[in-house]
This record gives sequence, structure tokens and C-alpha cells, in this order.
Amino acid sequence: MIRALCLLVAGALLILSAGGAAAVEVRAAVLRVDYPRLAPISRYDLVPEDMGLAGATLADEDNATTGRFLGHTYTTTAVTTDAEGAEAALDALLADGIRLIVVLAEAGDVLRLADRAGPDVLLFNAGARDTGLRDAECRANLLHIAPSEAMLADAVAQFAIWKKWPRWALIHGSNPADLARAEAYRKAAAKFGAKIVEEREFEDTGGSRRTDTGHVLVQRQLPVFTQDMKDHDLVIAADASDVFAPYLPFHLWDPRPVMGAAGLRPVSFHAATEAWGATQFQRRFEALTGRYVREEDYQVWLALRVIGEAVTRTGAADPATLRAYALGDDFELAAFKGLAVTFRPWNGQLRQPILLFDGRINVSVSPQDGFLHQRSPLDTLGLDEPESACRAFQ
Repeated sequence: MIRALCLLVAGALLILSAGGAAAVEVRAAVLRVDYPRLAPISRYDLVPEDMGLAGATLADEDNATTGRFLGHTYTTTAVTTDAEGAEAALDALLADGIRLIVVLAEAGDVLRLADRAGPDVLLFNAGARDTGLRDAECRANLLHIAPSEAMLADAVAQFAIWKKWPRWALIHGSNPADLARAEAYRKAAAKFGAKIVEEREFEDTGGSRRTDTGHVLVQRQLPVFTQDMKDHDLVIAADASDVFAPYLPFHLWDPRPVMGAAGLRPVSFHAATEAWGATQFQRRFEALTGRYVREEDYQVWLALRVIGEAVTRTGAADPATLRAYALGDDFELAAFKGLAVTFRPWNGQLRQPILLFDGRINVSVSPQDGFLHQRSPLDTLGLDEPESACRAFQ
């Protein structure tokens, strides 16, 4: 009831300020690219069929709440495809006149789709975390809602330094995504004054993770694998595919906290978040879907809310106007994380707090107290302007 009254008041104020704004039809799409997946380790990790797409449904409802007062209508088309069909799916959306597209895909496909879409289309990256997309591989028509690997690593590093745990043992996998994540933690350690005292690589040899030759074997290997490590305060896990990281807690040779891909994990959002008004968000999502929210759902919701906020403030729905407003000084959006989120105008990354989640509760939020920046504490997470090689936004 309180939320409804607040939205009614906000809508009335917007009508008064708009002075009879013209009707605007906002057509967007969510393009989700599905990839072959290993069977999840736990039934709790089963991927729902509407992953990400459910966030779009809730965002349309939220955008329509204010939009109906202004004569703005929101329609989002949901498309799922595999990597081979991604370009054809994009072409079909463009042929239908849709120019605002949220993409859930891996980095290579995100770049491929951004290049194919061209400068008159605005894409929102709601899934890929590769730091390179915000660096030399940035695209002017691509804004990033998902946090980068650098932001996530910096969030962990700040908490570790705040706890006075500066000596890290880094365990990473052997896959390319694992190596990229490990590099993000190396840079975070150098950035915040931690020391990686030892690194070890856990090789992914393939096979099933749900049989005696899979996860049981991994659990048996880990104590010996972590034996005789140099003295360390915690273990940082860089494992993008859950090959070994979930088993690290309670299977280390020496008892140490685990952070990164297991133990205390950096996330954009999670279902236990209740502060900053998040409870009503969680209840609405659960009533809509019958399940808990995932990061992908939240990131798609946030991307479409960026569109909704920009349309509300500008009274336009064309990509150029919305992009200019989103990257400008006047844009900010409440995101149920304690601070309003804004965009970095030099690479299109959404500034946002990172939640540190232990599987049940929100343990902490980065940026941590005491980590300062001349522009915003949020810019202590990820690539700052002098560090980014992105030139597409100049």
C-alpha cells in the first residue's frame, strides 16, 4: 500500500512537470544465448527455464506503473537462442523495429552482436563479466549492467584488506575463464596492498561432477592439493565453472576462510537481500515466478529499469537520446543496494555496490568504509578512467 501511494504521488508529480507529455511506445527485447552446461553440482543450482526473462517481466510491470501516468507503454520481447542462431535472432529483432536490446550472452557473442547491430541500436550487457569489454574491446553502442570481473575481485579484495587479511593463497582453474578471473585477483591484490604468497592451479580433467569419479574425487584431492602452502590468511578461489571451488570450504589442509568462487562470493544481487527496500522487490519477484531471484534476473530487470528511467526523464524512446541521458550527470537509479547506480561515461559500465554473500546472508557490501575516490567510492571497484583503454566513448 505504501509503495502504491508513493508511486501514485511520483506519477502525479511527473505529469505536472511534464505538462501533458506526448505518448511514447517503448519497445525493447531480451536476447538470451544459451550454451551447453555441465550438470549442476547441487539441485539448488538448477537453472530455471525463465532465467533472466523473469526479470524482464517484472521490469515491464515496474516501468508501466509510472508509464501509465505519462502515456508511456512498455513492451519487451523475449528471445532465446543458441550461439549459432544469435545473429539471426538479432536480425529478426532489428527487422521488427526494436532498437533497445538486453543481451545475456558470453563476451565473444556480446561483441559480435554489438558490431552487427550498428550505431543506431543500444545494447545492454546483462551477463558477460569480462573486463576487456569495458577496456580496449568496448563498443559505443554497448552499456554494461553486469559488473566486471575486476569489480567483483576488487570487492573481495577490499573486504579482505578491511579484515586485515593481506596474505592470499590463490587457487585457480585451468580454463580460460578461470585464468582471466585469477588475473583480476592479481590486479586487485596489487591495487589494494595484498600479497599473493602462493598460487596453485587445479586442472580441469573433465568428466562428471556428480559421480564417484567427479565431486567425491575432488573432495578427496583437495586436502592433499592444499598441503604445505606458504603461510596465508585466506584462500582466493578463481573457478568460473564450479570445478573445484564449491568443495574448498572444509576440505583445505589448513583451516582458512575461502573467498571468490566459493565461501564468501561477490554478487550483483541475491535472494536473501532484504535491506534498502529489497524485501518488496523479492516478494514481487517470487509472487510472479514462484522462485527466488538470480543475478541474471536482477541484471535484466536493472537494464530495463535504466531504459524506463531514461524514458521517463526525457520523454523519448530513441537509442541516441536514452544513451546520452544514461551517460550524463543527471542519471541515477535506485537499485535496492543502498546507493543509487550511475554509469561511467568513459566505458559504459554501471557503477554499483557489490554484495558479499555467504550462501545464506549478506555478510558485507563493497566498497568498504575507508576506500575513497575523488568522484565516487563506487569507482574504487573495477577499471577507473585512467586504467581503462576504452576510447569508443570519447
